[in-house]
Order: sequence, then structure tokens, then C-alpha cells
Amino acid sequence: MNNYLLRLQVILYLFIISSCSSVTTTEDQEVRILPPEELYGDLFYEVQTEAVFPDSKTFVDAVPLTEVDLIKEKFKDFEPESDSALYYFVEDNFRIPGSGPAYKTDSSSINTHIKKLWEVLKRPADEERTGTLIPLPEPYIVPGGRFREIYYWDSYFTMLGLLEDGEVETIQNMVDNFSHLLEEYGFIPNGNRTYYLGRSQPPFYAMMVGVLAEAKGEQVYADYLEYLEKEYDFWMSGTGKLSAENNAHRRVVRLPDGEILNRYWDDKNTPRPESFREDVETAREAVAKNPELTKEEVYRNLRAGAESGWDFSSRWLTADANGEFKLSTIHTTAILPVDLNSLLYNLESVIAKAYDIKGNKDGADKFLKRAEQRALAIEKYFWSEKEGYFMDYNFKEGQSTGVLSMAGTYPLFFEIASEQQAEQVTKKIREVFLKPGGLVTTPNHTGQQWDAPNGWAPLQWIGIKGLRNYGQDSLANEIRQRWLHLNERVYKNTFKMMEKYNVEDLSKESGGGEYPTQDGFGWSNGVYRKLAGEEK
Repeated sequence: MNNYLLRLQVILYLFIISSCSSVTTTEDQEVRILPPEELYGDLFYEVQTEAVFPDSKTFVDAVPLTEVDLIKEKFKDFEPESDSALYYFVEDNFRIPGSGPAYKTDSSSINTHIKKLWEVLKRPADEERTGTLIPLPEPYIVPGGRFREIYYWDSYFTMLGLLEDGEVETIQNMVDNFSHLLEEYGFIPNGNRTYYLGRSQPPFYAMMVGVLAEAKGEQVYADYLEYLEKEYDFWMSGTGKLSAENNAHRRVVRLPDGEILNRYWDDKNTPRPESFREDVETAREAVAKNPELTKEEVYRNLRAGAESGWDFSSRWLTADANGEFKLSTIHTTAILPVDLNSLLYNLESVIAKAYDIKGNKDGADKFLKRAEQRALAIEKYFWSEKEGYFMDYNFKEGQSTGVLSMAGTYPLFFEIASEQQAEQVTKKIREVFLKPGGLVTTPNHTGQQWDAPNGWAPLQWIGIKGLRNYGQDSLANEIRQRWLHLNERVYKNTFKMMEKYNVEDLSKESGGGEYPTQDGFGWSNGVYRKLAGEEK
């Protein structure tokens, strides 16, 4: 897109954003720290528009070397004398991430490598807020690569491996950090960056408390009840505002028969700062193809797709006449996701368990009833008798999205499915999702990273555990072996653990997505250690 036209657009965004002095996270609470577009103003837009860095996330993670107001004053007088002048201005005034010494891998065994990586990926407690980083009071594990901060749903799968390696203190610290975020902001952001304060990620907090309880005993559930309820209140915020006429508010949706289910959302409708140029281009393309859309709607849907953790996937897109899925068709906020609602069923169940441990029968009964009602709604709206599989539901169209994905195994993971449904899901997994390297995310080849040919560690674990819950051990063990062998083959060739893997073509490591393949990698390490540890 022409940079001049792009600048004209961002002037409008800057005007809109400058009218806001804080970021709203709940109905009654404001976060008085600034995301990068507000923190850096014109400098942010100039750097992102001019693509000073190949990855839009680089600048928003940079650390100011002096007071931000002083940097902004200097930028007012900045007159570039060459194409690279803006880069050098940033370099002179910020510590650019990734410019320090990188971790060097060696030829250790894969298990030794992962144990070493826990220390490499560990960050100390943050002493102060600098740039866009939200400080956390305890040490934590980051995923690796471009992901330099803690991430919400990644952390559960990372904890599986930490527990296997006896890193209970680290697990405790990470749960306490997420509890701190719930206390401070009323929710757990996507990651501990100011630019993530409009959205969360798949609600795995209750599962993390479960990992800690596995190590320390079930009293842990009662100890964290206050925070479990804060998490629940965030996801259910606005329920009282719903009616037949007003059927959706933020993350809650009322169905025609009165059931309340959830969707992904973001409280902002502007380009994501960490993907600014990409989002502006996607919105331009979307509105050009469908003039009834607004750019703000596109941005909201892109952000909601990011809250899902599946950014991006054919789950959130519409196929054209040729069966192709384009990102410009994204409509995440129209979709009730089966995985999100299964996670909230689990959250309701865990809150009930915590109340029971505390001896509060009324509280336990209240949340058990909510879980039971949600389980009935999950079967009613997400189960496809025709496909023999659980799929997302488009509440605006009143029908299934028709997109097969590994999200459909979550009702097995949380034991919501019936035995008959589990048998049909097992058949579908074997016929559609099982590939030489494990489970493919969806059968659709779109170029998006949460589609074929990619397989992701968290979905291998969800699928394997879900199948085992229903006695489908043969297929579960086959998936386990294929995934472990793929991880080991890539490690043997690269001495790295990858963020995602190509499960269809074993001659490749991974493919497709918003950004290049990342190595590190938190949740791949965690799931590998958990699955490999079963051989003890």
C-alpha cells in the first residue's frame, strides 16, 4: 500500500486514540498505563508505517533509554536525511529487542536441552515498568523467539513440562503472576504488554491451578477461589444486559432459547500495535471487497481472533466460491467457539470444586448448575450429527460454521461428550486429522498458521488426553508416538524445539503464518516433556 495513503489513515487513528487517556478492561475499571500508540504518539505511527523493522512487534517491545517525553520532544525536530535515518533515531533512543547475544544450542539430548531451556526462558521478577512491559512480581517463563513476555494460554502447556521436571516453585510463581494480573486489571491479558490490555486468551487459569494442585494438594483450589471467580466475572461481564433484542455484549451471547454462551472479543477496534501495517492492509482489502463493512469491524475481528490464540485460522473466515479462505473475510465476533465454551464449563466446575472444599454447599451447587447448563448448550449448539463432530457456531446466522478443527476435541478433554459422540469424534480424528507427524490443526490449506499443514503442541495434548478420557488409547498412543518422533527428528536436525511443526510433510519443520517460525519454545517443550515422561 502507498505509504502516503497509509499516513493519511493513521492521522485519523491518532486523532481517535488521542481522545482516550486510559485503557478500559472491565465495566468499572480503567488501566492507567499506556499502549505504544498512546505512549509514543507520532513516533509509533511513523516507525510502523515506514516498516523500519520487518516485524511490527520489534518496535513496540523496544525499551526507551530515557524519559519518553524527552524522546518525543527530540522526534518533533527530527528531519530524516536518508532512508535509514529513522532506524538510527530509534537505535539511539531505544534498546532494540533481539540485538543482544542469542542463546546457542548444543548437541545435548532433547530432554537435557529442554531442562537447560527452562533457565534460558525464565525471566526474573520485573522491578519496574519500562516501555510496554507490564511488570510481574514473580519470575516467569516466556515462550521464546519474538515472544519476550509471558503468554496466558501458552503457560498451562509449559507448566506440564515444568511439573515433569520438578519445577514446582516456577509453576507457583506463574500462577501467582496471573493472580496478580487478575487483581490489578480484573482479567488476564493476552501477555504482560500494554498493547494486550484490550483482550485475554483462552481461559486456562483454572487448569493452571489444577497443575499446582497436582503438586501441592487440592486445598490449592480453595486458596485461589477469589481469583477463579475474578476470571469468571471477566468472561461473563455484561450478562445482565442481555435480552432477546440485545443478544450480545462483549464476550457473552444470549441464544434464542435463553442459553448464555461466550465468544472472543477485544475491547478496542483499532489496528493491533504489534501487527499495525498488516492489520491496516487487511482492513483495506476487506472494505474494498465488502463496502458494508467498516475498518473498525475488521480490526475488532482481527483482535478477537488474536484473543482466541488461533491467529489466524479458517475457523474465523468465510470460504469463497472457490473454497478459498481469505483473512479479509474474518468475522470472529459472530462465532461461538466450542473450545472457549468448554474451557468455561471447566472454570465453572473448578469454582464449584473450590467451594466444595471450603464447605460452601450453596456456592458449589450454584456453579455446578451453571456447568450443567453450559454442557447442555454445548451439545445443542456445537454438536453436528451430520459430521459426527463438534464445531463452532455462528450465532448471527444461526448455524454451524461447518469448519472442522481440533477445537472439536475440547468436549472430550473436559469429558462433556457422550460415549457415542466420543466414538464418532475418534473416527473423524483418524480420518481427517491424523497425519504422519501427529494431528493437523484443520484440514484446510489457507496459508494461515492455525491451519494445515501445521500441528501445534497444545492441540496434540488436548487430542491425546481427550481420547484417553473415553478409552480410545490406541489412537491416542499413535498420535503420541508420531508427535514425539517428529519433535525428535527436527531436534536432531536443528537442535531446536519449534513453536509449531509441519505434520503432513516430515521433510519440513513448519509453514505458514503471520511471522517466521519461532524456536524456544515453551509449550512445545512442556508437551514433549509430559508425553515423553510417560515412558518412565
